Amino acid sequence: MLKPSTCATAALLALMSTTVAAEGELNLYSSRHYDTDERLYSDFEEATGITINRIEGKADELIARMEAEGANSPADVLLTVDTSRLERAKNAGILQPVESAVLEERIPANLQDGDNQWFGFSQRGRIIFYDKENLTNPPATYADLAKPDYEGLVCIRSSTNTYNQTLLASIITHDGPEAAKAWAEGIVANMAREPQGGDTDQLRGLVSGECDIAVSNTYYFARAIRKDVKGVSSDIDSIGWVFPNQNSTGAHMNLSGAGVAANAPNKENAILFLEYLASDSAQQYFSAGNDEFPAVDGVELADSVKALGDFNADEVSLSDVAKNLPEAQKIFNEAGWK
Repeated sequence: MLKPSTCATAALLALMSTTVAAEGELNLYSSRHYDTDERLYSDFEEATGITINRIEGKADELIARMEAEGANSPADVLLTVDTSRLERAKNAGILQPVESAVLEERIPANLQDGDNQWFGFSQRGRIIFYDKENLTNPPATYADLAKPDYEGLVCIRSSTNTYNQTLLASIITHDGPEAAKAWAEGIVANMAREPQGGDTDQLRGLVSGECDIAVSNTYYFARAIRKDVKGVSSDIDSIGWVFPNQNSTGAHMNLSGAGVAANAPNKENAILFLEYLASDSAQQYFSAGNDEFPAVDGVELADSVKALGDFNADEVSLSDVAKNLPEAQKIFNEAGWK
C-alpha cells in the first residue's frame, strides 16, 4: 500500500540532503511515458517546495536535444529507460558525476555508473514466458533459449530494441563475444516470426498461438495481472514464466534510471530529486504504480510483482555491461537479427 503524500513528506526530507534549500525549480527531461509517474512528481513538489518543469519525449530525441542545446541547455535531470540509453547519454557528454552519500548508500553498486553519472532507480527482469499448454520443457537459461530444441518457437523483439541490446551485452560480459554470437545466431534460428512489436506483442504471440516461447520484461506481464491488457489478461492463466540462470548468474535486469545534466542550472535540486527517487516512498511507487522492481533492497512490492515469485537477479555491474553495447550491436548485425 502506498504511503499518503502527507505522511511521506517528513521521511523524504530526512532522507535527502539537508544542505539544499527547499525552493526553486527543476527542469526534468523524461522519456518515461507512464501516467502513474504523476504521483512521483507531485510528492516531490509537496515535500520540497520545488516546482518540476517537464519536457517529455523519446529517449533518443531528448538526448539529441540536450546535445544540441549544449551549455545553454535548461535540463537539470535526464530520466530514461534502460542502461543502453543512460550510457548513450554519458558518452554524449550530457551528464555529470554526482557526489551523494544518500545515493551511494541506497542504490546497489551494480546499478550505478562507475563514474557516478547515472543511477538505476527501478528494475525489470528480462525473462522467458511460455505457453503452458503446448510446452512442458521450457528453457531454464538464456543459453537454453538458443538450443535447436526450440526451433521455430520463439517470439522476441528486434535487435534495435534497447532491452535486447543490454541483454546481449550482459551475455558478452559473462561469457565473451564468441559465445554471445553463437547465442544470437541460435535465437535467430529459433524465431517463430520476424521480430515485430513491443514486449506486450511478444506475450500476445503466446496467446494467439504464433509462438510457444516469448521474451519480455516482467512489468509488461505484471501489468496484465493488475489490470486488463488486451490480448494477454484474458488468457493469462495459460502463460508460464521462467526466471533464467537461477543456478548461475541470475536473471538479467533492465533499468530505469537518471542522471544530472552536465550543464544543470539547478544542480542542487537535481541531486535532491535523484535522492528522492531512492526514498522508500518513491521506490514503493515504482512497484505499485508501474509494476517494476525497486532498486533499493527491502522495499515493499506491489501484489502484481509479488505474484511473479522470488528469484535470483544478475548482480553484474551494469556499468561494465554498458561497455559491451557496441559489440552487442555488431554481433546482432553479423547474426542477421533484424
